[in-house]
Amino acid sequence: MAKQNIQMISIKIRQALIEDVNQITQLFFDTIQNINIKHYSKEEVDDWSSWKTDTDKWLERIQEQYFVLAEINNQIVGFSSLAEDGYLDFMFVHKDFQGLGIASDLLSEIEHQASEQNNEIIYSDVSITAKEFFEKKGFIVESQQLKKSKKKELVNFRMTKKRVITLVNKG
Repeated sequence: MAKQNIQMISIKIRQALIEDVNQITQLFFDTIQNINIKHYSKEEVDDWSSWKTDTDKWLERIQEQYFVLAEINNQIVGFSSLAEDGYLDFMFVHKDFQGLGIASDLLSEIEHQASEQNNEIIYSDVSITAKEFFEKKGFIVESQQLKKSKKKELVNFRMTKKRVITLVNKG
């Protein structure tokens, strides 16, 4: 999708349903294989993307976390999730829809939910690929780490963002 068409794109955010699991896992797989390959080896992306097949784990996340999807013309083009403790578990955008503001819209929704949940901090384990995006959105690198996927350990970053709490003076 050409970037000059950005004004015409309407992104809809909605909660994920269990019947979305196949589209979610395919988007996850395709994004890692085509986008994250720029920062990780073939062996690393193959290991990481193999989580696609762990359907029970995906269904558990959809049911237990605040799990939202971004859609354009009824096509799932991104997803993100937030655990009750403020852990931003997923942030993935379809390989063909990068750079259109989808991750920003998803993050806005996640930040709104963090506020509803009274999370003081949002924290995440962020890939090399996504690190710059999160830095631009006010997240700070707490540490670089190796995180085990299935067989491989992948470099990523523990990043945090303190939620801005506005106090209203009613006096």
